[in-house]
Amino acid sequence: MRTLFSGLLLLMSLPAMATTFHVDPVNGSDSGDGSSAHPWKSLQTVFASGLVETQNWPSYPYQTGMSLVTLNAGAPVRAGDTILLGNGYHGDLVIEHAYNTAAITIANESGQTPQFRSIVIRSAQNWILRGLRISPSFAPSNVQLTMVSIANHNYFGPTWDIELADSELFSVADASAWTASEWINLASNGIDVGADRISVHDNTLRNVRFGISVDGAQASIRHNLIDGFSADGMRGLGDHGLFEYNRVQNVKIGDPPDANHDDGFQSWSVGSGGVGTGEVVGVVLRGNVFVSSTDPNDPLRNSMQGIGCFDGFFRNWVVENNIVITDHWHGISFYGMTDSRIINNTVIDVNNVSPGPPWIMVHAHKDGRPSSNVIVRNNLATDFSLDGNALVVDHNLEMSNPGSVLVAPPYDVHLLPTGTAIDSGNATLAPPFDIDGVPRPQGAGFDLGAYEWRVDLLFADGFEGN
Repeated sequence: MRTLFSGLLLLMSLPAMATTFHVDPVNGSDSGDGSSAHPWKSLQTVFASGLVETQNWPSYPYQTGMSLVTLNAGAPVRAGDTILLGNGYHGDLVIEHAYNTAAITIANESGQTPQFRSIVIRSAQNWILRGLRISPSFAPSNVQLTMVSIANHNYFGPTWDIELADSELFSVADASAWTASEWINLASNGIDVGADRISVHDNTLRNVRFGISVDGAQASIRHNLIDGFSADGMRGLGDHGLFEYNRVQNVKIGDPPDANHDDGFQSWSVGSGGVGTGEVVGVVLRGNVFVSSTDPNDPLRNSMQGIGCFDGFFRNWVVENNIVITDHWHGISFYGMTDSRIINNTVIDVNNVSPGPPWIMVHAHKDGRPSSNVIVRNNLATDFSLDGNALVVDHNLEMSNPGSVLVAPPYDVHLLPTGTAIDSGNATLAPPFDIDGVPRPQGAGFDLGAYEWRVDLLFADGFEGN
């Protein structure tokens, strides 16, 4: 009897099995039950009709310390479930007042490409969005907007634990015929993150104004491609953000140019006195590639500041294994940096004309306070400009002739086995892997720059071994 009773208690404590629901804007019906045989027609109607059991605050305005209460008790879609979307246009999606105890996933049916004009997630928690196509060009009228906004709300409450993955965002599918003014006035922003603990990974953003902008703590921005932008590729203004293995390329210019100074990555602090009076703490920039233009003959190509951080202070940053290929002086620049390190990066000029060559710079804050306690080590760059208190500067190489160090500069910055960057780095605090995930070291010592040279590259790069 005791065994039977214990078994019943165990069954009662187990979570309910997750359920998969279906939405099909072409063949579905809002009177359906969400099954594969009878899908719902509209995802937004699923939310508006109370078909999602979730949680929300008991009253407004939100105040710290409130306890969540259940909404739509007994509704079919619950925490841990999945909603699969079929082909077709799903319009605008707004998820708000929806805090889940476990993630609800909204994803594409296998082989399907659901289309949205825009997505807003506000005052919510534990949502995963995956495999979506998002563009204002899907709507009858293409107007400039932000395609994905993930935000806190001062009145309705904060947002946490949102994931956007494996999705495609673009203002238009093909911007090759765009004029300079269209890059300014029609290009939409990609992803705006104004909340904490947000993950954005493995997405492709094309033909955008701003790419990915983050003003929230503990963001994880990984393995995204931003190809074609007319303002900044990425912005990171929140503490403890991770920007890792992203590729940002092909910045465009306005005619006349707009007031924005275009950056591959940009950050600044905000304190009680405004911009430049605070700190941005604990950001990691690792393994990113920034290329101002992949086509030297593009008539709208622009010069791009690579990693531009001009209004510190920037404290406890790690900047490692990044590649910057650009037509500007600012390759990697920090104005007001402390207790940080810049290690094993490669910075090179896309051509040999002004502006440039790009440098790695550590400089005083704009208000004159010096940078301090920064390690600059194992870097390859076409220039360096370093000043501050207690800087540790060692094992860097200023490349006056990149062709003697790199395979095919500016676009192939793998190392030549005969160059002086091989085995000449300092192992202390060097990243244990290179930008491709190759373990360091491969030879007698650590190499300089973002790539570690491997012996198997001898034949791939056209060199004959001894």
